[in-house]
Amino acid sequence: MSTQAELVKETVTFDSRTFRQALGHFPTGVAIVTTRSPEGRPVGLTINSFASLSLDPPLVLWSLVKHSPSLAFFQDCKHFAIHVISQHQVEAALGFANSRTEDKFSLVSHSSSDEGIPVIDDCIATFICENHNQHDGGDHTLFIGKVIRHDTEPTLAPAVFHRGGFTHLQQQSGD
Repeated sequence: MSTQAELVKETVTFDSRTFRQALGHFPTGVAIVTTRSPEGRPVGLTINSFASLSLDPPLVLWSLVKHSPSLAFFQDCKHFAIHVISQHQVEAALGFANSRTEDKFSLVSHSSSDEGIPVIDDCIATFICENHNQHDGGDHTLFIGKVIRHDTEPTLAPAVFHRGGFTHLQQQSGD
């Protein structure tokens, strides 16, 4: 019979694939985050790690895997925009998620903000943020943005990601 101390010392094998599958049971919204490179080229990628952090001051949080080719652009930028996408923008989200997509911004209608960052049109919500803080998060970098401006389009249905694919929310009657 093992003692408590022996049980604590046992090494537990952790399967990251099944962990990821378990996390996939939590439905998330989908967003595209954008900024500009130092040379002025628009940069963007799809995320599902977006969350509110604080109302006072207004802070939001998202994360990016450390091996992303776009990591340095977001680490060094002064501003970024987070775009909560709608169901009709799923194809754009798939394109922005693919590092082999050469011209991601040809997939969306967009303009430039006062801060000079690309802003995607027709999103459910858009948050223009100062790059407030960054933290180590294991194999990801956590980005905290201070929201300086936001806009919403509440009539659109959100894109939702669940168990490895896009799905739809059922609208409740009486809305």
